[in-house]
Amino acid sequence: MLRKDTIDVDHHDPARRVGDQAPEDVPGSLSLSGAVALGTGVMIGAGIFALTGQTARLAGDLFPIAFIVAGVVVGFSAYSYVKLSDAFPSSGGVAVFLREQYGPGTITGVFAILMYASMVISQSLVARTFGSYVLQIVDLGDDSFWVPTLGVSLLAATFTVIVAGNRAVQATQRAMASVKILGLGLFAIAGLWLADTANFTNGTAAANVAVSPEGFLAAVALAILAYKGFTTITNSGGEIVDPHRNTGRAIMISLAICGAVYLAIAAAVAGNLTLSEIIAAEDSSLAEAARPAFGSSGVWFTVVLAVIATASGVMASVFAASRMLGMLTHMKQVPHRHLGMPGTVRLHTTVYTVVLAMTLTATFDLSRIAALGAIYYLLMDIAIHWGLIRHLRGRVAFRPTIVVAAIIFDVVVLGAFVWVKASTDALSLYSAAGGLVLIVLGERLFMRSHTRPDGTMDM
Repeated sequence: MLRKDTIDVDHHDPARRVGDQAPEDVPGSLSLSGAVALGTGVMIGAGIFALTGQTARLAGDLFPIAFIVAGVVVGFSAYSYVKLSDAFPSSGGVAVFLREQYGPGTITGVFAILMYASMVISQSLVARTFGSYVLQIVDLGDDSFWVPTLGVSLLAATFTVIVAGNRAVQATQRAMASVKILGLGLFAIAGLWLADTANFTNGTAAANVAVSPEGFLAAVALAILAYKGFTTITNSGGEIVDPHRNTGRAIMISLAICGAVYLAIAAAVAGNLTLSEIIAAEDSSLAEAARPAFGSSGVWFTVVLAVIATASGVMASVFAASRMLGMLTHMKQVPHRHLGMPGTVRLHTTVYTVVLAMTLTATFDLSRIAALGAIYYLLMDIAIHWGLIRHLRGRVAFRPTIVVAAIIFDVVVLGAFVWVKASTDALSLYSAAGGLVLIVLGERLFMRSHTRPDGTMDM
């Protein structure tokens, strides 16, 4: 068995260990509103714009309900993160939670990397969505070339903003979040006002979509990706003002805002397009939903919103993922190489994160990217809940029934998603399994490199 080594405590904040804070952290540099902007930035960017068409393909006319159910599932999951964030605020977020639950070693490393991988996958999902929407108003030619090219360009621009520091990110996120929420609010109000109620119930048969319980639950699993951005807030706990109080508040406020936005937008899309039209415009369904009532001006308005939302989502996700990878580096859970680059570890992890996201953006399509993200995220989420019940009962106050319910919900939707993908896109499952094997083997080999003969770890 591997034993935990002693980790010093920050005497200014006894609940926070010295190892939980990266050297580059600036405590108090991220306000409550800034944390909420980060959370909503990821969720709204990666959610309704990227996943509406895919959930409609699986759930038929019930796809708005899938977003509601996904919000309920994530609400149960968020309970564990709020409790853990209050107990262990840090810039490592999920990585630190896993270490507290399972100790330093392979298990912590594997599930933390799964979380990091799901974040990078989300970045590529949103980057490709950015490209899909831009091409609705700019005819550049071959979509198969220009969608990934535009996505990679967005990631490059995001990098320049993030390296400018927290203040630049926070100011940019606040401005983008305000525009997104106001713009999407207008879209939802106008869309619902002009909706054709017949579209809500008569599309499944016409679109030749066979809706089943497992298909609906698979749609819920995809829709969960639209909410998982709340975990980015936990990765900034080392920099949030009054983290014991504000990290949990930021999570719940972000989820409430996004849940209301998603329900309104999904209903507006369902009311203005038939199911066949939504599926046909899978990667840009919101732009198509604006066309019947507002014509080309509505499409332009929606595309501008999508560009802002996806840019905001990529920025917030890269910001959080690079911090998580930096914490994993400081925790010695992953190897780190400077590769001749100057600057801090955090700058290096930002470079690695952006390069990985660019690679995925260039090589995978939207549906396969979403599948990988859903599988990896739900596996990690189950590990978080199980670790809380199994290992932290004596250290963190929580209600076990809520956490058990979160595990059951995750297992059910993950099982349904895998079942559906096995018959429709087995390559997604092979890719996910291959990635998981590489992560486990790589982490196990790395752990062996700094385990002492007596079983303790140099961590």
